[in-house]
Amino acid sequence: MTAVSKVAIAGSGVAGLAAAIQLAKAGVAVDVFEAKPELSALGSGISLQGNALRVFDALGAWDDIRAAGYPFEGLNLRAPGPGAPVVAELPDVKTGGPDYPAAMGMPRPELARILLAHAQSAGANVRFGTKLTALVDSGDTVEVFIDGKSEGVYDLLIGADGLNSTVRELIGIETRPEPTGMGIWRSFVSRPVEVVRSELYYGGPVYIAGYTPTGDDTMYAFLVEKAQDRVGISDEEATRIMLEESRAYDGPWNAIRADLEGGAHANYTWFTKHLVEAPWNRGRVVIIGDAAHSCPPTIAQGAAQGLEDALVLTELLVEFESLDKDLWDIFHARRIPRAKAVVEASVQLGQWQIDGDRDADAGGLIFGIAQQMAHKP
Repeated sequence: MTAVSKVAIAGSGVAGLAAAIQLAKAGVAVDVFEAKPELSALGSGISLQGNALRVFDALGAWDDIRAAGYPFEGLNLRAPGPGAPVVAELPDVKTGGPDYPAAMGMPRPELARILLAHAQSAGANVRFGTKLTALVDSGDTVEVFIDGKSEGVYDLLIGADGLNSTVRELIGIETRPEPTGMGIWRSFVSRPVEVVRSELYYGGPVYIAGYTPTGDDTMYAFLVEKAQDRVGISDEEATRIMLEESRAYDGPWNAIRADLEGGAHANYTWFTKHLVEAPWNRGRVVIIGDAAHSCPPTIAQGAAQGLEDALVLTELLVEFESLDKDLWDIFHARRIPRAKAVVEASVQLGQWQIDGDRDADAGGLIFGIAQQMAHKP
């Protein structure tokens, strides 16, 4: 017997679909409501650490995801300027354990497509163009309203609806994402044959330049700069800005620039930070993933933490017979300290870059967090 028999999930990102897969596999009736009209086909790439890959295996999606991505080991650091010499080759901690690669890159749309297919195959009902607008928690059930009309009652509502979560607002949590002072340009480009792992360049006109392979022929490239108001610029201007800011970087960046000159799309977002303190639930409503926490992608743990939220939550919902205080206490004890460690470390790494702190032990901090993530949540 499970603690819930009918669950609503707001949001079809990685955390929401992971929760849908696990609950549907356990025989729970699951409705996923996504405000967007369809699964987005846009996006660049995503870096996934081993602990994220371990969750995909638990979902039953690992074989499909491995086939669609580019697994790799290690991280290269290069210097800006002529030749872009490699100044360090760093090993990765296998945060998922010995059965998984240390890391993997893949196109975001492919990850979304695979998780959606697995959720639907498990029996989850995923509906696009359905915006959650209100909820009423009666204590025994929670009534969900979609586009102003009642959709029915559920045992639990999971808010996995992202940074600007409607569910978070509706249950009265005032914590909101805050800008960290950094912004990032991203572009999906072709992979030069010499790029076989993530590579980062520190220094030069931006804080960080880098790229991650996402497939045999693809990778995503990024430039991290001081956050600026980029609202309203055209696609052509976005590409031009990323192109110009990349000119201090040699090596594979020459091939990236060729793609940008050929019209590769560039997009821009600000880094944010937030962490909702316990509890993440209000009665029969709980938030997970980016709704509950966000951080700069400086250690590539954002998606992994949302996936772990979903895995731990659904594990408890299947193991427990009722949705009680003990369940919530265990959930928060297993998730909040771990998410907090990732948020604080990710923000600290970015702040050291902003401050120009040359004495900071970035490698030690990254290694320490990786060792923590190697333990199952």
